Amino acid sequence: MRKIIHFDCDCFYASVEMRDDPSLRGRPLAVGGSSDRRGVVSTCNYEARSYGVHSAMPTAQAKRLCPDLIVVPGNMKKYRQVGTNIREIFLEYSELVEPLSLDEAYVDVSESGHCQGSATLIAREIRQKVKDTQGITVSAGVAPNKFLAKIASDWRKPDSLTVIEPDAVDTFILRLPVAKIHGVGKVTADKMRRDGIHTCADLRQLSQLELAKSYGKFGGRLYELCRGIDNRPVESDGSRKSVSVEHTFSEDLPTLADWQQQLPELYGRLMERLENLDDHYQISGTGIKVKYNDFSTVTQERASHSCRLSEFLRLMEQCWERRPEAIRLLGLAVKLKDLRAESGPQQLSLPLERKEHQASHYP
Repeated sequence: MRKIIHFDCDCFYASVEMRDDPSLRGRPLAVGGSSDRRGVVSTCNYEARSYGVHSAMPTAQAKRLCPDLIVVPGNMKKYRQVGTNIREIFLEYSELVEPLSLDEAYVDVSESGHCQGSATLIAREIRQKVKDTQGITVSAGVAPNKFLAKIASDWRKPDSLTVIEPDAVDTFILRLPVAKIHGVGKVTADKMRRDGIHTCADLRQLSQLELAKSYGKFGGRLYELCRGIDNRPVESDGSRKSVSVEHTFSEDLPTLADWQQQLPELYGRLMERLENLDDHYQISGTGIKVKYNDFSTVTQERASHSCRLSEFLRLMEQCWERRPEAIRLLGLAVKLKDLRAESGPQQLSLPLERKEHQASHYP
């Protein structure tokens, strides 16, 4: 039986900023772009969330919801360092660390000899180390699989430890709202409500065939998840899959010529990031992203090993052909292939926002 912990830092960027400037604590805070430059909220603390502010919201809208909102610019260099430090703490307890983002990761401690092999005690100890050394809080969920561990880490956020014991999985799952299942978005959740499905117990009333008819390929996955089944292992290959840059403009770019005028600067930034990569990465594709003033997004990609400026110009033209309208954001991306994967599994390179509940010694 696996012992998996999911760690999730509490409002990560905002927590780091409050750590470095204690005067920000207890006040509504967002990290993101300026409202007069059409910025977007990257993350915010819980005081700001109580006003309805959330990540990916335009800063101007956030300020309307919360006039006292303090907005500070992000510092990715600082956040990456904190994330790296946290990941190093994870690696003290297990080599099986799978980062999902800078502030979130799975850790498989099934074979760990720390804390008498107790996943709960390991999670508690790691949370304390992060608090003591990095000055921020991290929530954790302990469970027999990744699906349940991730749900548990979010159960009583922030600054929490929630444990789902193996013999309590069925009881827990039966009362779990379907909206908590990863992959059940607003559209699917609305359809389920119309069909009278509100919890996993309701889902279990349907056969695998019925679920497949109603929800396609996702139906098979739903059949397993509503029974607490998830056999995915924690993958310790943390190599980079892509490098990207993007910019939100203070005024819309109305024509293709305006788009093209912004390309050299973005391309230069992208090249700088590529130069910082280790030489075991190979370019496998290029892509472009544009966001319109209604916040809808269009992307265009192609296979490539060269990442030439002319390739991005052609992708930009293809985006314009698909939808020739003004845009508010332009982004460039390069897909990467890790050549180390051809010689076997390698170690990661990336790392990791709840109170303590049910602190048993599972498993």
